[in-house]
Amino acid sequence: MPEFNAGSFLKQVEEQRSQERALAWEGVFSEYLEMLSKNPQIAALSHARLYNMIISHGVEESPDGGKRYGFFANDLYGVERTLQQLVDEYFNPAARRLDIRKRILMLVGPVGGGKSTLVTLIKRGLEKFSRSDEGAYYAIKGCPMHEDPLHLIPEELRDEFKKSVGVYIEGDLCPVCRYRLDHEWQNDVQNVPVERILLSERNRIGVGTFKPADPKSQDVAELTGSVNIQALTEFGQESDPRSYNFDGELNIANRGVMEFIEMLKAEKRFLYELNTVAGEQTIKASRFALIYCDVTVIAHTNEYEYNSYFSNKENEAMIDRIFVVKVPYNLKVHEEVRIYEKLIGQSDVQDGMPGTELSLARVHIAPYTLRVAAMFAILTRLKQPKKAGISLMTKMKLYDGEKVGEWDQRNVRELHDEYQDEGMNGVSARFILNRISAVLVKGGKNYVSPIDMLRALRDSITDYTNSEEERKRLLGFIDEVRKEFDDYARKEVQRAFVYSYEESAKTLLDNYIDNVEAFCNKERVKHPITGDDVDPDERLMRSIEEQIGISENAKREFREGIMRSVASLMRRGQSFTPSSDERLKEAIEKKLFTDLKDVVKINTSAKTPDAEQLKRINEVVERMCSEQGYTPESANELLRYVGTLLNR
Repeated sequence: MPEFNAGSFLKQVEEQRSQERALAWEGVFSEYLEMLSKNPQIAALSHARLYNMIISHGVEESPDGGKRYGFFANDLYGVERTLQQLVDEYFNPAARRLDIRKRILMLVGPVGGGKSTLVTLIKRGLEKFSRSDEGAYYAIKGCPMHEDPLHLIPEELRDEFKKSVGVYIEGDLCPVCRYRLDHEWQNDVQNVPVERILLSERNRIGVGTFKPADPKSQDVAELTGSVNIQALTEFGQESDPRSYNFDGELNIANRGVMEFIEMLKAEKRFLYELNTVAGEQTIKASRFALIYCDVTVIAHTNEYEYNSYFSNKENEAMIDRIFVVKVPYNLKVHEEVRIYEKLIGQSDVQDGMPGTELSLARVHIAPYTLRVAAMFAILTRLKQPKKAGISLMTKMKLYDGEKVGEWDQRNVRELHDEYQDEGMNGVSARFILNRISAVLVKGGKNYVSPIDMLRALRDSITDYTNSEEERKRLLGFIDEVRKEFDDYARKEVQRAFVYSYEESAKTLLDNYIDNVEAFCNKERVKHPITGDDVDPDERLMRSIEEQIGISENAKREFREGIMRSVASLMRRGQSFTPSSDERLKEAIEKKLFTDLKDVVKINTSAKTPDAEQLKRINEVVERMCSEQGYTPESANELLRYVGTLLNR
């Protein structure tokens, strides 16, 4: 970690503040109109701003024909279909002022599925966007609702303004600005003060959050503002805008976004306010006419509340104002691993004992540990395929981009379409992180291995569910994952041992190439001992090719492909090595490992290895550490585990 310099850091803080001060702008309405004529985008409505913010980070095509949005790339994983629906079916048409913008956006999904993360990203993103030239906001100075200055233009002139400038004006002055225009600015519109605003949830500008609480103590004024008792004694009337605090969450979120947490748990009177905001873009505050409000309301709830609310016909009016986007769990193993890596990177755990600070980010997590956890989590979220011949494990691998036998990515869309609610149930990422934390605290080790992870998952099943049927199902998934890990463990150790016998691997490859060349050219080869001309060693070639499933009928095509690779490398002055062809490399490794299996058994399971065995083990451990990402402790644990597998 680099040495911390307090003076240098404080200088960076001051530079950051200076940049924010440099963004400040104040002028009058006439100057604002000049800016608007050059950049009409500064008058965009809230949905358009959110859409522009997302698109400004780039869009690219995904391998399955969908879209990937750069805005979400570093924070949300494996939910591309959800994000595409969110952007293409909601924000895009809403930005064009189609009727869908008069809907509350509701995210529905399981706990720990990323709903809150998604909303937080949008809120923080909009704050940052408001600090850019493209996303700059301007408002009437001193307006409690940070009002669009264009509301100063009379209704009768707006059509003409749109023809001249190309900007559509929606809404009217809030009560405060209307009062100030009449009494403070003497109806001199062109000199009304205008300022640039920076959206900030902390400062309650353009970003709001509302969470239902005890209905007995919670007042709808939290959404729409309330009477200022002290000001009321001075001005005498509740209908005087100076006597009212326009500081409800909907007021301060005007022109931006408001998050409504667990919306369907709120009292009906709160939902009625949302109904008006969504359908009419207006707020009803006591003693005042309807107040225009340009806000994107994003709510989220769990599936149980959603199903209960939407099945009740009494709620039809509200349901009609809601656009639902389901946010399921991620269903791709490699993306699930990225989620764990992100959460682990953010961790900093202290176990309470003096001088024993523990951070997950500083603990060695052995290769494949997070993957076994991810595979278990994904299996719990998948639904059994209707298509005959596809197991859950095969489905999981297909979703993760692998090819399994005759099944490939062409089958994935069909599998997705079998269930519209897949991923709405299962184990959450939080559950997995809890298991990793438990392993660290319990084991007292400075590393976590796949074996630790599988053991921790198995131990936690009883606490996770009271259902015996569900317990058996989850234990079955753990057994499936262990089989996958066993195959992986054998291959990892195989690779390490094979390359500690590098000379043997090279000799085997050279013999194979010599025989394949003779076979393809219909020639004979020299016997390595007698020197006699003999036919190509078919037994040797097939013993290697069979390791990777090359059939008798396909052997000629495979061998000719190898010779083309050899010839291509020779033309470039390069030699053919085990790494020149991935499939042949795998075949050589498997063949050599098969031949070495007895040696591996002896080396990995000997309680008191002799000097030669110890040397060989140390070479293997060193290679696993330098090339495969292990520590000596985790490498030795894997060697011992594979030894037990081979001795079964």
